[in-house]
Amino acid sequence: MLIHPWDAPTDDGEWQHWLAGHDFGQLAVNGPPGAPPFVQPMHFAYTPGSDEVVTHLARPNPIWPALEAAPTVLLSVVDDYTFIPGPWQATEDEPPEHGVPTSFYAAVQLTCHARIVDDPEAKAVLLQRQMDHFQPEGGSAPVAADQAPYGRQLAGIRGLLLEVQEVRAKFKYAGKRPEAVQQRISARLAERNAPGDAAARAHQQRRLTAAREGRGRTP
Repeated sequence: MLIHPWDAPTDDGEWQHWLAGHDFGQLAVNGPPGAPPFVQPMHFAYTPGSDEVVTHLARPNPIWPALEAAPTVLLSVVDDYTFIPGPWQATEDEPPEHGVPTSFYAAVQLTCHARIVDDPEAKAVLLQRQMDHFQPEGGSAPVAADQAPYGRQLAGIRGLLLEVQEVRAKFKYAGKRPEAVQQRISARLAERNAPGDAAARAHQQRRLTAAREGRGRTP
């Protein structure tokens, strides 16, 4: 993923806060030589400031041999994306039809070491962490290896602990454009109000504020 200086996070807190609100992504694992990589869509749980991600997958999933052979994996999360028409991006000294269309999006990629969890007690702890993340209001029985209803079902899954080794994050929201152009784009996003537009506009305005306060990256 190419990350220009003006698309980089203002600090670690920016990507950590964003990732904490996004708990579904794709796990990429190298396949055997000559085969394409495995790409597994999945829910996961991440806590801001943590150096690990927890999840689980079904035991029959074909991804396990690849994980055991090549435990260095990539978790990719992309959201808050939208399309920006060319005329919106034109500078004030050029015709609107000369503007370049582009995409806006936020993305975080975590390079991790994958550790498979098979011990029933450890799996129960891992699953309870996920349950607490996704159902903070409760309503389900505790996860325990020796108790119903989940104890007998633990054999059908394998836990997965992803130890984060490297983070690459990108917030592509016209950071290299003059503020007048960015404000025009924001106004157009508010007018269009298509799916993703409000989130993209919020990112753009937040990063504009950070730049004014000296916290943003400059071209």
